[in-house]
Amino acid sequence: MAVVKESLMDALREHFGFDSFKGNQEIIINSILSGKDTFVIMPTGGGKSLCYQLPALMSPGCALIVSPLIALMKNQVDLVRGYSSKDNVAHFLNSTLSKAQIKKVRSDLQTGKTKLLYVAPETLTKQENLDFFKELEISFIAVDEAHCISEWGHDFRPEYRRLKEMIDQISDTPLPIIALTATATPKVQSDIVKNLALDNANIYISSFNRPNLYYEIRPKRKKDQTIKDIVKYIHLHKGKSGIIYTLNRKTTEELADMLMANGIKAVAYHAGLDPTTRAQRQDMFLHEDTEVIVATIAFGMGIDKPDVRFVIHYNIPKSLENYYQETGRAGRDGLEGNCVCYYSLKDVQKLEHLMRDKALSEREMGAQLINETVAYAESAVCRRKVILHYFGEKYETENCGQCDNCRNPKEKIEVKNRVIIMLKAIRSLEERFGSEYVINVITGKTSPQINTYRHDKLEVFGEGKEFDAHFWNSLMRQMMLEGLIEKDIEEYGLLKVTDKGTKFLKKPFSIMVVLNHQFHEDTIEEEEEAAAEAQVSADPALFEMLKELRKKVAKEKNLPPFVIFLETSLEDMATQYPTTVQELEKIQGVSKGKAVRYGKQFVDVITKFVEENDITKPDDFVMKSVVNKSGMKVFIIQNIDKKIPLETIAKNKELSLSQLLDEMETIVASGTKLNIDYCLDEELDDYAQDEIMEYFKGCETSSLALAREELIENDYTLEQLKLMRIKFLVVYGN
Repeated sequence: MAVVKESLMDALREHFGFDSFKGNQEIIINSILSGKDTFVIMPTGGGKSLCYQLPALMSPGCALIVSPLIALMKNQVDLVRGYSSKDNVAHFLNSTLSKAQIKKVRSDLQTGKTKLLYVAPETLTKQENLDFFKELEISFIAVDEAHCISEWGHDFRPEYRRLKEMIDQISDTPLPIIALTATATPKVQSDIVKNLALDNANIYISSFNRPNLYYEIRPKRKKDQTIKDIVKYIHLHKGKSGIIYTLNRKTTEELADMLMANGIKAVAYHAGLDPTTRAQRQDMFLHEDTEVIVATIAFGMGIDKPDVRFVIHYNIPKSLENYYQETGRAGRDGLEGNCVCYYSLKDVQKLEHLMRDKALSEREMGAQLINETVAYAESAVCRRKVILHYFGEKYETENCGQCDNCRNPKEKIEVKNRVIIMLKAIRSLEERFGSEYVINVITGKTSPQINTYRHDKLEVFGEGKEFDAHFWNSLMRQMMLEGLIEKDIEEYGLLKVTDKGTKFLKKPFSIMVVLNHQFHEDTIEEEEEAAAEAQVSADPALFEMLKELRKKVAKEKNLPPFVIFLETSLEDMATQYPTTVQELEKIQGVSKGKAVRYGKQFVDVITKFVEENDITKPDDFVMKSVVNKSGMKVFIIQNIDKKIPLETIAKNKELSLSQLLDEMETIVASGTKLNIDYCLDEELDDYAQDEIMEYFKGCETSSLALAREELIENDYTLEQLKLMRIKFLVVYGN
């Protein structure tokens, strides 16, 4: 064996330039070289590809690698060629090739130049290809992304179910098979072994733990707040690569636009783009021409970018396997990797809605996968422990220090008596039902099935109704982690009491868990309302001080106060507390010119007020909207230059006339001149215009209601007075 080891190390250096193997790579490669069927479960970043690439290069003949994605094949072939001096060492054969290209691939295979051939499962469905492969010397078959075989996997492909029968046609003697996947629950592992007949295979399961990844769940708020939170997060990780996963194409485009509007290099990626654009955007991300890629799950399979620093899920994933696979793209170099997922029950309902037209069995499987993800999101225990338990691995450490729950542990309550209720319920139902049914019995919720089986007559029926289904789901997950109950993977997730659960019933002990309410919709809505109230309320004391200062400055300049700053601008100042001239420029209706001309006195008053009253300034992060004021401003200015009637401009932007006049006033207050004489001349004669201008010169306030009372004889409308106030600002305010 020492000789083999030596030649293995030599081969590793020769073909890949590495000096050592990672994890289980060496033992896996030896298994393949000895001709044994081999099943490899190795998390993303563990070096799966090398496990079949090196033995393929060392063995006589050519290895066939079955791969589900055409884009992934090209990526892998390019990588192998990158290590070799010969391009024909690796090829792929799929529907994208021309006849001439297929001829070239076949020629290289027949002359023995090619050591690795990547094929799509569809390629193996064609008899002419199977007949051609039968004439070649095939070293072994590698089935990459083997989880695609299982209906319980996160990326099921029906054609993967037929792989074994197609492989058997290629050779009269059985060919060694190596199946590889990054993620597989015990149920999926069982499916892969059965389907590929790997009964006597060497099985190598690496730990699913990625210690460098930090996991966090954030409650999803209203759309604007969530996007603002994401933009803020990316600004805090400026210059770092990240992926944002969304549920649909429209959201990817919207989010990418929002990021770009806020100075972040971002592109959208989804299946609706043409192949050239997709490839181009993928390359932009790989070559760091863009910081962030906003994508549907169509992106990322086989992406070999080691320095992705964050993966954000804008929507909850369909399964924990999906989540693990997608978060696995962060920190593949072993350095920092942050995984943030936004969670709301509304997103869960969307996922359930997407399954409504599918077959019953598929709906049931989908519902179970979603429930697992919801349990993970709402859990208050160590997230790493939950993920590893899902993949059949026990995590012994009490506090991982790398998830939100471990970093910020919440208060626990004693649940010993409720655990007894759960165990009694499962026993009373003879371990023949799944989680939803058991919880319905515990909470006293009737259904036709419960009535038919007379389970509403059980002693345990309704015994836990003081808590809702959220609590019982959370407790059930905790009991699984504690090993008191388990789901039977062969029987659609029926709940069973373990030996440990039986011992607990005989001699109960203390169990402490957290009641986690932060994701309930009513809590989120209450928080949002409170935040909204806090956000819009201007400080009344500061507002009065700013009004007095404006009055003083106006007298010095011999101008009406509203020419200095509009009242809405003062309200914004009393809400945002700008303490520098630069911050003042962000206030509504304040131009750079105005901030420089009048700003110092105002920010001095605000700074003193903030210090004396020990005020914590609100978040000074201002997110720019894609449909922003600048677009509206340009549209209004251009249309007024063209002398378009105001009613038409308002209609085109779906504004009322009053709203349009407010926009115009903000534009001129912040320093831009608008020539509105064409509107005024239709509304008012020269005498009326002069009278109103004289009134505004001497008025103390910008109140239009007061102006109307003062000029009552001529019965001017509020719109006419507002138009004149805009003209006054154009003439005297700039």
